[in-house]
Amino acid sequence: MTEPTPERPAPDAPAGEPAEVAAGTAVVPEPDASTEPHAPTEPGASPSMFSLEGRRVPALYLVGWVGTVMGAAVLLVSFMAAGGGAAPWLVLAGLVVLGLGLIAAAGSQAVERTGRTDLPYRGPSPVLAFAVVIAMTLVGIVFVLAPLSALGVDASSPAATALSLLVTLLAYVAAIRLLVVGPGSLSWAEMGVRRPDGSAVRELLIGAVFALPVIVVTIALSLVLGSFLERSASPLPPAGDALGLLVNLVSAALLAPIGEELFFRGFATTAWARSLGAAWPAIVRGAVFFAIAHVITLFDASFASGAQRALFSFVALLPVGIALGWLFLSRRSLYAAIGLHAAFNGIQVLLAFAAAGALGQ
Repeated sequence: MTEPTPERPAPDAPAGEPAEVAAGTAVVPEPDASTEPHAPTEPGASPSMFSLEGRRVPALYLVGWVGTVMGAAVLLVSFMAAGGGAAPWLVLAGLVVLGLGLIAAAGSQAVERTGRTDLPYRGPSPVLAFAVVIAMTLVGIVFVLAPLSALGVDASSPAATALSLLVTLLAYVAAIRLLVVGPGSLSWAEMGVRRPDGSAVRELLIGAVFALPVIVVTIALSLVLGSFLERSASPLPPAGDALGLLVNLVSAALLAPIGEELFFRGFATTAWARSLGAAWPAIVRGAVFFAIAHVITLFDASFASGAQRALFSFVALLPVGIALGWLFLSRRSLYAAIGLHAAFNGIQVLLAFAAAGALGQ
């Protein structure tokens, strides 16, 4: 494997930053002129977390705090009143208020950082942006799946899972467009997004080839972990027939890779590579973030069992997360990362379906 190719740092890198970085590091390419702030401010200390003084948009910051606290409080009340008929509506109301609060908080952070000429990356925290995605996804799933459930559609079916992943994909795109591209923190091109063409197909195939050794490493690691940890279940429902298999393939090899690579590699890894000025710290941070994001969706009736499954998933996902980050920064192409992710997921879906069929016989 080759190391990620070093690129010259952005012109707004902190004073004293070397013009070239050591082998194995990379910095995001020079920002587009269109993404430069219109009215940069002088470098300085950030305002206090609990103060409105010195903020460029104090009202937006206040809305972020109030909305986040109120939304969390409503969700807490709804969980305490789980036995009442109003609980589902309280949950939805809490999610909406929480989502609006988080959007305002991330937007305020983006506006504040846009004027900081001392920051290599001037956008919202990827962690805060991910919280926005979670809130938007949950609200979207409620609006999409609740009517279907009322009509008798099984919420755990492959089709319902695919709809949920479609909502998540749209939430990823909406959050990045609103919080990152809109304020000018990063452009789509800087996140590796290009118009589909012949080179895109080539990058997809290159990524798919890298999936084979990553799967071998992941299977070997899973066998070791499985000897002392409880294995985590597949996030996809069982495919009982060919149609279910096809829907699961769409979920695992199309919807999930596009949304997750756009966010975790295109946005988060790019932002951290620019902030840290090096590739490998950003790759590792992105891989850990990627693994944690998958772990927090796991639920189990037993804490001990849930903890083991969470640890199993976290460690097992690190190799593919590192490979995805390395490939993305090496080739500066989101298509390569999507190709690896799609092939990695798709092959596992096919293997699981074949294993289930063999056991059924």
